Amino acid sequence: MTTLLSHARHRVRTAQLGLAGPAAALVLVWLVFQSLNPAFLSADNLVNLTQQSAVLGVLALGVVIVLHVGQLDLSVGALSGLAAAVTAVASVQWGWSQWIAVLAAIAVGVVAGLVYGLIHARLGVPAFVFTLAGLLLLMGLQLRVLGPTGSVNVPFETWLVDLSQRAFLAPAVSWAIVAVVVAAFAGTRWYDRARRVRLDLPVEPLGLLLGRVVLLAGILAGVVAYLGTNRGVGVPFAALVGLVALTDVALRRTRWGRAIRAVGGDADAARKAGVPVRRVLVSAFVLSSTMAALGGVLATGRLAAANQGTGDVDLTLTAIAAAVIGGTSLFGGRGSAWSALLGVLIVQSIATGVLLVGGDFSVRLIVTGLVFAGAIGLDALARRARSG
Repeated sequence: MTTLLSHARHRVRTAQLGLAGPAAALVLVWLVFQSLNPAFLSADNLVNLTQQSAVLGVLALGVVIVLHVGQLDLSVGALSGLAAAVTAVASVQWGWSQWIAVLAAIAVGVVAGLVYGLIHARLGVPAFVFTLAGLLLLMGLQLRVLGPTGSVNVPFETWLVDLSQRAFLAPAVSWAIVAVVVAAFAGTRWYDRARRVRLDLPVEPLGLLLGRVVLLAGILAGVVAYLGTNRGVGVPFAALVGLVALTDVALRRTRWGRAIRAVGGDADAARKAGVPVRRVLVSAFVLSSTMAALGGVLATGRLAAANQGTGDVDLTLTAIAAAVIGGTSLFGGRGSAWSALLGVLIVQSIATGVLLVGGDFSVRLIVTGLVFAGAIGLDALARRARSG
């Protein structure tokens, strides 16, 4: 017990909090807004909050991947706007099947990411430079695709709108997912512990492992049960959680994920160790841009429209803020895919809470900016502690 407390105090002192810091921040935000308006933690409001988090969460997940290699994509919002425009215009005005329109929009993201990755890997140009140029280019293409009206409405009867607005998991499916997630978490943790025991490496106490499993099971069961008193868990939010989980597995348990972290930590050292740095960089940009395009597709369904305001600069900055607030380092090589989920819940909770207490958009920006600044400060402190 003494060892665990000492380790915890060291992590707090050096700001190496992992996901515990963002999770504590989320709880604090919820408690503050609940004290200001008792309706904040109502099941109805939390269902709406999770539904509204899906689009931003997908974009933030892409930002997390690029940040892992120490780069920053400033065009994710504009790319999501172009993808939304392609989805709406192709399916409504050009007469394409909506499935084909969605695939075309995602293909736009893949191509954009490939171009970004090749520019950075071949020329060594910092990502924020050419993605800023990409932001302007993509915004222009979005306006061109939308045409003179600047707005295209998508019929409410289409599957994309229905999926984004009205689709919720059946209770049995939600509980089955909880069981699978808890079992997978316990199994992987047990396997890791057993492997470390065989290699005679230090392991966490068995009681701590069991405690984490019980805590996860309790949190997931509580969320599903509480949201189930209203409309339940929305399909878009469930899809976001699934994407985050898959990305987390890829980053932590695959050769590609280890290469991503190595490149973000020190690209030159990774290259000398035999890591295919160029391929890793290209893959990071492709995945990030694909996530941005997917976010644009979801935004089209969520709003049942695409217009000139879809994917504005505010969306890009908010996605970056969510990734960093969730615990991903701006300096590369550190963070978790779950940072995207925690970060977007914090940002969306601030937006919803400010609205419920009667604040306007300026208050939302101020509060989010202060939280963002605090996250950057903790990130810098942790980096200095590691280098020292």
